[in-house]
Amino acid sequence: MAMSGVKLTENCMTAYSELQKGKQHRYVIFQIKDGHIDVETLGARDSSFDDYLHDLHQKDGESDDCRYGLYDYEYTYNPDGAESTVKSKIFLMSWCPDSSKIKKKMMYSSSFDTLKRAFVGVHKVIQANDRSECSKEAVEEILRSTDRI
Repeated sequence: MAMSGVKLTENCMTAYSELQKGKQHRYVIFQIKDGHIDVETLGARDSSFDDYLHDLHQKDGESDDCRYGLYDYEYTYNPDGAESTVKSKIFLMSWCPDSSKIKKKMMYSSSFDTLKRAFVGVHKVIQANDRSECSKEAVEEILRSTDRI
């Protein structure tokens, strides 16, 4: 349990397992409601990164609402002298825009550890407060930073 007292629902662990092991979803969006972190959106396996950003940023027309996002990101890895391969890395993102209410940002920040501890196998954890920090280019740069050369 996080410092905030917010707990995960069983749906969160099921969705994580389906994304990580089952490869059934491209992404999962989580939201805190009624004192629990719960699944808000499941992105189909053929969904794009833009679909993910849209669901992360603007669900129900509220563009300044906080959320968590889990994404199975695939990219081409081309080390020097070797043939290129497709890599897949799962990242967990905390989206708390600067325009959010202070109380909500504090709730999401203090509850983020709950997800980080529960989702074993996530490659990178990203905290984003600005749209530029969760752009495809910024995310890929973070994920590629752990590749071996």
